[in-house]
Amino acid sequence: MGILALMGSGELTATMVEVHKMLLSRFRPSPSALFLNTPAGFQLNADQIGANAVDYFRQRVGCRMDVASYKSSETISEVDAAVAYQKLRGADFILMGPGSPTYTVEHLRASQIPAIFSDHIRQGGCLVAASAAALTAGCYTLPVYEIYKVGQPPHWVEGLDILGMFGLSLVVIPHWNNAEGGTHDTSRCFMGASRFDQLVSLLEKPLPILGLDEHTACIMDFDKATFEIYGIGTVILQHQSTTHSFAPGKTYPLEILQSGKSMPAEMGADQVESPASESKSGEDADFWQQVHRCKEDFQQGITAADVRRSAQALLELDRLLWQAHGEKENPEVIAQARDLFREQLAELGTSTGLTQSALMRVLGPIIDSLLAARQQFRDARQFEAGDALRDALGSAGILVEDTAAGSRWWIDQPKEEDNDRSS
Repeated sequence: MGILALMGSGELTATMVEVHKMLLSRFRPSPSALFLNTPAGFQLNADQIGANAVDYFRQRVGCRMDVASYKSSETISEVDAAVAYQKLRGADFILMGPGSPTYTVEHLRASQIPAIFSDHIRQGGCLVAASAAALTAGCYTLPVYEIYKVGQPPHWVEGLDILGMFGLSLVVIPHWNNAEGGTHDTSRCFMGASRFDQLVSLLEKPLPILGLDEHTACIMDFDKATFEIYGIGTVILQHQSTTHSFAPGKTYPLEILQSGKSMPAEMGADQVESPASESKSGEDADFWQQVHRCKEDFQQGITAADVRRSAQALLELDRLLWQAHGEKENPEVIAQARDLFREQLAELGTSTGLTQSALMRVLGPIIDSLLAARQQFRDARQFEAGDALRDALGSAGILVEDTAAGSRWWIDQPKEEDNDRSS
């Protein structure tokens, strides 16, 4: 028997790198890893999402990954479907993630893939269902887009019920602690607590709800009959009026998930009066509201080709990070926000349409601030943190050279000699 890993989000971010490495370590020295693109099969950038997964595993996880393409049951040929099935059957590690849960269910239910998933786990493989794909793992699936974006009334659709194949009757909800709404509640995978309570009341029979915080994974080992939590959040099990919270760093028996009833304290679960996502401090929530505003400003600047606006958003995010560090904000929260900063810095540094001089003028204040932070890390002998900042700049095409006079940087592209700048 193998492993089913459910991730609340972040399957292709820095927070899950070590989790993927741990899961792949079972298949040393050369694991066969696959990315299944069905959840995003309807999107025009489905191929790019697959390519991003391949690059992520090659660059960050250190593992070769291939793509099993099954975008649509309606358009795929018999030959291409057979190729996808063959790839999946031969894999050690299968990942599927972002996209639409209802689309995934619709196009996989009648295929051979759910049975392949079951055989894959029973034969010792590892299946990772993240974000949208995690929603399909239970007996019912939450139609997020249809309710949150289109405005359809709350309802459920039948899930792939991968968990049910192993005796677990659950409903899985990723993004449990989402706070992107800022002024309105987007927890419970964008439903909000009140609307989610309405959804729960619509279930034909009371079922345990497994809620996964963002950047958090629940690793179920069916051979050992245990599960563990990894990442920066918690996992909750909500059943009727009882809620239990599971934290990283402990191993729990799988029997806990077979019912949502009260359980003895020695099992290691914490019973809480309200869902775990509501225990987030007001300070954390306020910090994330500010971070998300910066993220929105940055993206709007990119969309409008307004580089100055994007740069100002990054500078504001940099200020928030330093302020949070000084106020001793939760280190894990800071790390998650720093990952966002690095990704947006890389996106800005590789944006097209900027002249060399414009890049130097816009990026200069940001890079100077990062290099100052790097020097503080080096002075404190925190060399790993300093190297991480240098690597983040390098990923954006910004090279750093340490000299006797200090750090010197430049953009790695043809430029005139007078464009060099030292800091």
